[in-house]
Amino acid sequence: MEYTTQMKNRISRVEGQVKAISRMMEENKDCKDLVVQMSAARNALDRAIGLVVSSNLEACIRDQIDKGEDTEPLIQEAVNLLVKSR
Repeated sequence: MEYTTQMKNRISRVEGQVKAISRMMEENKDCKDLVVQMSAARNALDRAIGLVVSSNLEACIRDQIDKGEDTEPLIQEAVNLLVKSR
C-alpha cells in the first residue's frame, strides 16, 4: 500500500502532540491539561487509523471486484482492525 501525504501529515501531527505531552510532563503542567492533550493525541491517531484502513479497504475491494472475487472477507478484516485498534 502507498501511504499518502495526508496520512503522513496526520502522523506528524500526532508526533508533535506526543512531544508536547512529554514537554508538559517535564514542566510539571496541570494534570487536567495533560489529559486533554493526551486525549487529543489519541483521537488524532484514531482518525489516522481510520484513514489508513479505509484507503486500504477501498483499494483491496476494487482489486477483488476486478478479479470477480468475494469482498466480504476484506470488509470483515477491516472491521476487525478498527475494533482491535480501539
